[in-house]
Amino acid sequence: MPDLEAPATRRWFAFIDLTGQQWLILLMVQLANMLYGMTITVANLVLPQMRGTFSATQDEISWIITLNLMAAAIVTPLTAWLAGYVGWRKMMFGTVAGFTIASALCGFAQGLESLIFARVLQGAFGAPIAPLGQAILLATFPRHLQPFALVMWGVGSVFGPVIGPVVGAYVTEIWNWRAVFFMIIPPAILTLICTWSALRGYDLVKKVRLDWIGFLALSCALLCAQLIFDRGHKLDWFSSPTIIICTFLGALSAWVFVAQCLTADQPFLSPSLLMDRNFAIGTLIAFVVGMLSFTTLVLFPTLLHDLRGYPEDAISTLISARGLGNWTAFFFISRLTRIAPRFAIAAGFVIQAVGCFWMASFDMNVTDFSIFWSHYLMGLGNSVVFTPMAVMAFSTLPREQITEGSAVFTMMRNFGSSLFISMAVLVLLRSKSISYSELAEFVTPFRELTRDADSLSNWDTSSISGLIQISGEMSRQAAMVGYMNAFLMMAITAAVAIPLSLLLRRPPQETD
Repeated sequence: MPDLEAPATRRWFAFIDLTGQQWLILLMVQLANMLYGMTITVANLVLPQMRGTFSATQDEISWIITLNLMAAAIVTPLTAWLAGYVGWRKMMFGTVAGFTIASALCGFAQGLESLIFARVLQGAFGAPIAPLGQAILLATFPRHLQPFALVMWGVGSVFGPVIGPVVGAYVTEIWNWRAVFFMIIPPAILTLICTWSALRGYDLVKKVRLDWIGFLALSCALLCAQLIFDRGHKLDWFSSPTIIICTFLGALSAWVFVAQCLTADQPFLSPSLLMDRNFAIGTLIAFVVGMLSFTTLVLFPTLLHDLRGYPEDAISTLISARGLGNWTAFFFISRLTRIAPRFAIAAGFVIQAVGCFWMASFDMNVTDFSIFWSHYLMGLGNSVVFTPMAVMAFSTLPREQITEGSAVFTMMRNFGSSLFISMAVLVLLRSKSISYSELAEFVTPFRELTRDADSLSNWDTSSISGLIQISGEMSRQAAMVGYMNAFLMMAITAAVAIPLSLLLRRPPQETD
């Protein structure tokens, strides 16, 4: 790999001197990130349609998202080993190619099980895209240009979630939900061509021994934690032997992983990474950022479709406001990262907390204005947090650990996303069940309200069809309470994370 480190001169305008290969690398990581971002949002957009096609429940259809993110979280730590084994160029090309094939398999899936399997493959092949792209940028660009490079890298992450729902809604209306996966293939082919051209000279192979015991133990621990939160509510938690076994295996695997990291000569993940204060705190912040990143994108399509009857194009327009918020941050976040990175992180969490508290105040009559601008705040806050968080997390990390560190960083972000989505769905389902039971106590023939003809003018309480209508409305109202509680949990999470920014140390300043 060529040494492209340059002195930190012309701090604000040094990007003018970037080489053609550096610009091509920026384009490559943007395209790759765009592909990965598109699969997250377009899958969320068509969740209601897929649920109808496969006759799936709310928690079953959420596996399409959570198991995709879980597969990404498990495979992400392998990025450093695979990159060293085959080189950055072949690694990026192979992962994008596998991601493209898995996307086509999602479109051809004939059952829920085959779709989940294809989504797991998609998550596994897509897992190295973000950490490898980030590692390539951090190793290629000098430190004073890293904020600019990460912002440009983030353009792809934002462009995908923005363009995905808009184009996805259009092709879904023309055909069906399968089209959202097939539309990924043309830009994926362009990404493959760009990858092979941009990474000329990035073929250095540095083979290292893989600690298979540590990898398998970590994978088992993450998978068990995910299964506990995914299946716990349906299986009645520790009344189920499955949950008890998962808890035991998860705890045992976590113990084996920690012991292996502390005693092995070449552990799967080096403990020295977490000895770096900024990286350790930055990884914890990345976990929280992951928790807040995709949860609303999973919940809102079903909320708007099931409770309000919104069509896909309207849902995509409202959700794309998140991308608009991401774009807004690009105009100032690079400079703010240089001036006050800790303030930027805290401000980003404050913005997301405000957006989530706003969502927690929604009711059945929520307006398009509130949906649009609350999503805008979520996107703005996410982008305001991400760039300074990434810059500070890697600012004190040795260059030879950047690829491994980037893999751990992304793994924790993905695991935070998958785990929190399961928790949000759990809160939604449990709150809905409790709220329905509480509402049922008040809807009886013995209460004055139910005998009032004006209050129940739209329902006939003396017929079976009328009682079914009342039950349906109670179910809608109970579901809305569940969504509000899930958003409240997100708001509290964002608010609690604000002080984490104070634990970071400012990165060393380069002199001109």
